[in-house]
Amino acid sequence: MTSVPTEQTTSKVQSLEQAVIRFAGDSGDGMQLTGTQFTNTAALFGNDLATFPDFPAEIRAPAGTIPGVSAFQIRFSSVDIHTPGDTADVLVAMNPAALKVHLPELKRGGILLVNTASFLRKDCQLAGYDENPLDRPSLDEDYRTVRVDLNQLTKERLKDSGLDNRAIMRCKNMAALGILFWMFNRSLEPTIKAIDAKFRKGKPEIADANIAVLKAGYHYAETVELLHTTYQVAPAKLPKGTYRNISGNAAVSLGLVTASKLSKLPLFYGTYPITPASDILHSLSTYKRDGVITFQAEDEIAAVCSAIGASYAGNLAVTASSGPGIALKGEAIGLAVMTELPLVIVNVQRGGPSTGLPTKTEQADLLQALYGRNGECPIAVVAAATPADCFRMAIEACRIAIKHMCPVMLMTDGYLANGSEPWLLPRIEDLPEIKAEFRTDPNGYQPYMRDPKTFARPWVKPGTPGLEHRIGGLEKQDGTGNVSYDPDNHFHMVRTRQAKIDAIAEDIPEQEFDGDREGDLLVVGWGSTHGAICGAVESVRAKGVAVSRLHLRHLNPLPKSLATTFAGFKKILVPEMNLGQLSKVLTATVPQASYAPLHKVSGRPFTNEEIADAISELTR
Repeated sequence: MTSVPTEQTTSKVQSLEQAVIRFAGDSGDGMQLTGTQFTNTAALFGNDLATFPDFPAEIRAPAGTIPGVSAFQIRFSSVDIHTPGDTADVLVAMNPAALKVHLPELKRGGILLVNTASFLRKDCQLAGYDENPLDRPSLDEDYRTVRVDLNQLTKERLKDSGLDNRAIMRCKNMAALGILFWMFNRSLEPTIKAIDAKFRKGKPEIADANIAVLKAGYHYAETVELLHTTYQVAPAKLPKGTYRNISGNAAVSLGLVTASKLSKLPLFYGTYPITPASDILHSLSTYKRDGVITFQAEDEIAAVCSAIGASYAGNLAVTASSGPGIALKGEAIGLAVMTELPLVIVNVQRGGPSTGLPTKTEQADLLQALYGRNGECPIAVVAAATPADCFRMAIEACRIAIKHMCPVMLMTDGYLANGSEPWLLPRIEDLPEIKAEFRTDPNGYQPYMRDPKTFARPWVKPGTPGLEHRIGGLEKQDGTGNVSYDPDNHFHMVRTRQAKIDAIAEDIPEQEFDGDREGDLLVVGWGSTHGAICGAVESVRAKGVAVSRLHLRHLNPLPKSLATTFAGFKKILVPEMNLGQLSKVLTATVPQASYAPLHKVSGRPFTNEEIADAISELTR
């Protein structure tokens, strides 16, 4: 926690610039819900914030075990921030397994809130402890340890509720949340309203129980004065406007709906459920009133093929998956390339290969996006940088697909998909129109006639009089669209499809650049490394180190100015959550530059410190 000395600071309430809280417990302890409610309260208060939900990989790991630990981290601040934080100021550990996994990332001197009821001998053994870790003197020496029997507190408050023991115990996370609200001087009202909205109509007894335990946790902490000092984090000075807290998957969904409005095309979303992309389907299914059609197919191949069919029929067509599902969609994506139809493919990356780490994040699908299909099969590739940026890049993916009549892959990942941040709501009238034009004039029409600038072929709705034509996966003769096995035509069509993607470079905006245009070091990132890179660059600049950064949102084609930009720097640092995939692409594109790849493949995002250390090493 970063303390800000002010005149208002007293022995009872201390003002902080920012704080990082991590809630951790068993997958059935409600840590995601607890973290989300604290996040919503922070957002309503006006803090800048960033979150990192950390789900267990197994659907239902044995209770109390290491694989079953679920966590949620929130960093909330009175200043502009970029990441959910490197280490925690406060750790809520609901059981020994949560303590074992997350204690190493609690700052020395930080606050440790433990549920003592879950530290029985069998609980400790399940987590791999030979003895009760709460008995170790180092716990109190290294941290401000707060021991509370949350089970007993919950039982006592609900003893007359009429609920069974299992239902009662499911409320204990609200006791922990109430304590944290007291600790940071936050109102209970937003959470009470949320509980009422969720349960009051159908399960009023559950609503009453959760609210009662929330209040019990707050008043218990207040009565016994768990800490001599409580804390206050002031609202952030953000640009004026209407904000909402938004996750990456929700932002993608809203971006797609917005693109549908901007293009005046009905949105069709064909998909198959897969972690961590499934929430896009859940979100889009609520927009039927806006003409959105969602289709849950029986498999990944059917999902993408349904989207191709919808595109042929004149819809804004989208499919989404994660790496394993993208692999299954590969042949059909090639069909979209051959038929030259607009299609948006959202790839919410996760740890691989194969099933890999379903709930953990990674950036290792870039080469798959660029080359993971048979034959010479180029598609456009763009990437979002933050949860809120997923909105803008979803619109950009749709714009490119429609204008250039080609498939576009939008890259996000589990970190962006599940993480959240404040988002300034744009006005739709301020967003540029996406022009979608359908050919209706049969005079001089050929299915594969082309726009001389974009190389896009006409988009024709089936049944348009005089514009009947065939499509399919066999090679086409340029112009007529007839099936052709002529070798010279194939060579021509391969180069034409590549030229279509290359032409997008004339139409992409300037990429995000920060700093001097020449110097010793340029940090180049893509995707979700954005926040950690920004934080690291800011921290080393504060120490007097000159460093610039460039963040790429358009990965195929790359900006034409890269060679000129790179020429101004002695070294190019490329942090990636893979083994150097962008580094390989950049080396092939601008071979004269000197690259310093920085790899991390652990299922967790970069910390500011990791990138800052790499910058310091290269600028000594």
